[in-house]
Amino acid sequence: MTKLKNLTRQMKILLAALVLLAGGLALAYVNRAALIISFVGFAQKAAYPVGPNRPVNWQNAGAWQGEGQRPPNIVVILTDDMGFNDVSYHGEGLIETPHIDRLARQGVQFANGYAGSAVCSTSRAMLLTGRYSTRFGFEFTPAPDSFAPILKQLAKTDAMPRRFQFRAPSDDAAGHELSFWQRGLPVEEITLAEELRAKGYRTLHIGKWHLGREGDLLPLGQGFDESLLMSSGLYLPVDDPNVVNARNEFAVLDKVQWEVLDYAASFNNSARFQPDGYLTDYYTDEAIKAIAANKEQPFFLYLAHWGIHTPLQATKEDYEAVGDNFPDHRSRVYAGMIRAVDRSVGRVMAALEEHGIDDNTLVIFTSDNGGANYIGMPDINKPYRGWKLSFFEGGTHVPFIMRWPGRLPRGVTFTHPISHLDVLPTALAAIDETPQASQIDGVNLLPYLTGQKTGAPRDTLIWRSDQYQAILSKGWKMQRSDLPKKTRLYHLTEDPTEQKDVSAQYPEKIAELSAILAAHNAQQAPPRWPNGVLMPIWVDKTPADNVTLEDDYILWPN
Repeated sequence: MTKLKNLTRQMKILLAALVLLAGGLALAYVNRAALIISFVGFAQKAAYPVGPNRPVNWQNAGAWQGEGQRPPNIVVILTDDMGFNDVSYHGEGLIETPHIDRLARQGVQFANGYAGSAVCSTSRAMLLTGRYSTRFGFEFTPAPDSFAPILKQLAKTDAMPRRFQFRAPSDDAAGHELSFWQRGLPVEEITLAEELRAKGYRTLHIGKWHLGREGDLLPLGQGFDESLLMSSGLYLPVDDPNVVNARNEFAVLDKVQWEVLDYAASFNNSARFQPDGYLTDYYTDEAIKAIAANKEQPFFLYLAHWGIHTPLQATKEDYEAVGDNFPDHRSRVYAGMIRAVDRSVGRVMAALEEHGIDDNTLVIFTSDNGGANYIGMPDINKPYRGWKLSFFEGGTHVPFIMRWPGRLPRGVTFTHPISHLDVLPTALAAIDETPQASQIDGVNLLPYLTGQKTGAPRDTLIWRSDQYQAILSKGWKMQRSDLPKKTRLYHLTEDPTEQKDVSAQYPEKIAELSAILAAHNAQQAPPRWPNGVLMPIWVDKTPADNVTLEDDYILWPN
């Protein structure tokens, strides 16, 4: 009897253990994507540790030794994911941006300024080269091969699956031989930094890069003398007493970022270390130091802010300063982040004024693309439809300002379409130079801004990401995709916010624009690496909304 009781007890224990194991396995399966992300984050932090803060010492290269009048400094301030309605100089804005507004009043604001692409990396490649990135095969954002399957698993938990497609690249697709670390801006391309350094400029990079992760693909290999690199994407550690966080549980990307991102920087390819303070302010502090160290010679400063990209983190001071007149906590944190970027612009301009070089500095302010839908805020690109990762105006129509008191008019609004492509040829024209590359897609804007030329600088702008493409020509905008098969046509002159698709009424215009697009595509290079994912981007809704399968969408390839 005792033996039987013991056996029964053992069987119960075994059964309980099996139940617990089964439950654990089931739970692990349900949460498999989250577990994978946690593992990736742990492995990354173990492989690439972050040391304590170290001082950044910007080299003082001495006084300019050239002859004649000193050439102008070039300062490019690039924000990340800033929507058209995130600034107030055009009359609206989520919050007041007094420093950016002042920059606009003192220079030229572009009512129709366009990003090179609807995503960060390709836009940055175009801004720095003056060329369509598809000319050199930079068609997709560099990402690890594991990224797409993880996103797919996460998307399943967010009721997105039928519009979230994962495609394994075919065996004959280009770029299989390139690892994630080797995917970036080809070293053969000539950047604005390389052009200006060849003319005696000190070239300085601060912040985001996103054009390659190792060797000569990093800024020091692409023309910059010094580089303070964003090595990860937290603005402050999540438990810092001075930070206010806003997690967006409805957003796939957000789930990844909070797990895998660090608070880290690198200077001149050093080991990673912690920044000193809130990231936007830290970059600004270092930009001011870099200006002071190079004030006696011509310099090119590329200040590429991470703000206002997710993860949403604001300082407590900014969070309190913007007040509580917002619909939710998330919006208030976002507003605080905008305030930090606006403050940065003001502080950089003050530094130029302090050293008496502001009148001889061409300052260009813009964003890499429009505001993102994955932050769950509907009005960031107002009045335009769409978001980052779409070729609707909301994805590409961005804040854009140029200020140069020595040459450009004050308080002027330029209405013709211009692009990131125009930054390089315009900056080189400021020092009476022309680009070295044989094929430049950008236009020197100076003659149009100073009244030497009239009319539009160009007839056509084109955006392409694999099967999803768009063209803007003489007031007409066509979007075309193969997945899903759809052609949209908008007459922006009469319908600037793309509310009325007139493709059925104007087949001849579709044919005309399709022919221009086909001729352009024939000149582009094949992608340097394959894409493996198609992400659904709803045109009029965010992931925080009640999205249905009947809502309009595009599939963004990456």
